[in-house]
Amino acid sequence: MARTIPHRELRNNSSKILEEVRGGETIHITNHGEVVATLVPPPLAPQVTIRPARRRGGWLDITPQPLPPGVTTQQILDDLRGDR
Repeated sequence: MARTIPHRELRNNSSKILEEVRGGETIHITNHGEVVATLVPPPLAPQVTIRPARRRGGWLDITPQPLPPGVTTQQILDDLRGDR
């Protein structure tokens, strides 16, 4: 039978709860008393294939671009945010 816990318990005890799910337990997560998610153990034969990255690197490979003349960072951010 599945166990039900509030999201706060998941947040505070995530490692312990994930170990329980790994061990075969199903856990329903609630938010304000309503079930919003269910944690279930993965299938025995994983359906997701994990493959190594094709390329090594990361943020170090990115070259920063200078701002256009007369444009401030704040103007760019305001433009990206639009009408929020």
